[in-house]
Amino acid sequence: MTHTHTHASHDPDTALAQAADALDFPLGEPIQIGGRYTAVRRDGRDCWVSGQVPRVRDTVVVTGAVGDTVDRERARHAARVCALRALCLLQAELGSLRAVASVLRVTVYVRSAPDFTGQSEVADAASDLLVAVLGDAGRHSRTSVGVAQLPKGAAVELDLVARVADGA
Repeated sequence: MTHTHTHASHDPDTALAQAADALDFPLGEPIQIGGRYTAVRRDGRDCWVSGQVPRVRDTVVVTGAVGDTVDRERARHAARVCALRALCLLQAELGSLRAVASVLRVTVYVRSAPDFTGQSEVADAASDLLVAVLGDAGRHSRTSVGVAQLPKGAAVELDLVARVADGA
């Protein structure tokens, strides 16, 4: 089922700017990607956003293993930055986040110390940001997994699939 924004007064583009400001993330600058791939691949009404690490400009701002050198709150910050980057890429692809009918699926990878089991709590921070920016359209299915290593030593990586509104 596709959801639309429940409040006509909710503007996801404004909400994105507010979230970026809260995270000290510069909007309006190109999102750097780290390899030979397409950051967003659109197929019909579906947009597949490639994995995003918590990079601000050219710096990965949270590196290390969660439960070891990275605490849970710092990892949650990383997850928010990853989600914000994914939303910025969607906005650039679609022109406006109003074109997002729904986020279908999110996968959050958490670089984890061997005994860390709070991956879902880290991922909740990304989920909360998606809903805060997109409203009901940000509600999604999700998997969160612990991994041994991520690109550039990042503590968190996130990818997602979004459905575009009819006619967008």
